[in-house]
Amino acid sequence: CSGNFGVWISPQAGGCCAADRRASVRFDRVQGRTGDPQLQGRGAPTPTVEWYKDGERVETDREDPRSHRMLLPSGSLFFLRIVHGRRSKPDDGSYVCVARNYLGQAISHNASLEVAILRDDFRQNPVDVMVAVGEPAVLECQPPRGHPEPTISWRRDGANLDDRDERITIRSGKLMITNTRKSDAGKYICVATNMVGERESEIAVLTVLERPTFVKRPSNVVLLADESVEFHCVVQGDPVPTVRWRKDDSDLPKGRFEILEDHTLIVRQVASPDEGSYTCMAENMVGKSEASATLTVHVNTVPPAFAVR
Repeated sequence: CSGNFGVWISPQAGGCCAADRRASVRFDRVQGRTGDPQLQGRGAPTPTVEWYKDGERVETDREDPRSHRMLLPSGSLFFLRIVHGRRSKPDDGSYVCVARNYLGQAISHNASLEVAILRDDFRQNPVDVMVAVGEPAVLECQPPRGHPEPTISWRRDGANLDDRDERITIRSGKLMITNTRKSDAGKYICVATNMVGERESEIAVLTVLERPTFVKRPSNVVLLADESVEFHCVVQGDPVPTVRWRKDDSDLPKGRFEILEDHTLIVRQVASPDEGSYTCMAENMVGKSEASATLTVHVNTVPPAFAVR
């Protein structure tokens, strides 16, 4: 059985007396190392101590030098390592300590030895997710197998997520963010934790894209013929949007039209045919937006005059 192991012991220690009042045997709870059931038998005369697991006598290094179980001089049972899993005689189980001298014996309450485990491999690692601002984002994670069952938490860019954020929900390992913002973008890690320690999943990148929006829209213009006009169009978005212009729902005719690097449209020496609706169209992989303005051209008229002879 692979993985890192830890052990916790739950001894139920209590007093117990032998039949003869001249001597007694008792069990004391003792702080010991990991894997030590932490019970000691004491008495006068000094008792012999044996341990039983699930009703069977525990074999220690006194009977077999190769045993991973040691009976310490204090009477405590110490494990050099923990045998766990599908082996013939795993160590986890219910233990009792029996102390005897010629005056009688005493039996402790049960001490439960359980083996905690937390494997390394996540059953499901989160994967990269790409959403648009305002859309929900879901990152899924299934922790490694463990005992006790590991709990799940999430980190973004190395910091624990703020559980006070009402947009964030963690349920059955799944991270759900409603109404995503640009600030939600980052590197996410799923963390599985139990008493053994913690395991970190592979990194998943959440990318939050932004639809094109207008910082400055083109404005309606009225001017005289032969004058020049500029239509401004400033957009933002992620990824950076592509911008193009149309006139009356058609591509711009070739001629006197110029488009600058900042997407400003210039029409020089306007004439009546230039009148109409000019539309700035911005588009990226998330969506597209449009903004229009109207050009009105007034042509100078010369009133009729009579020649005088």
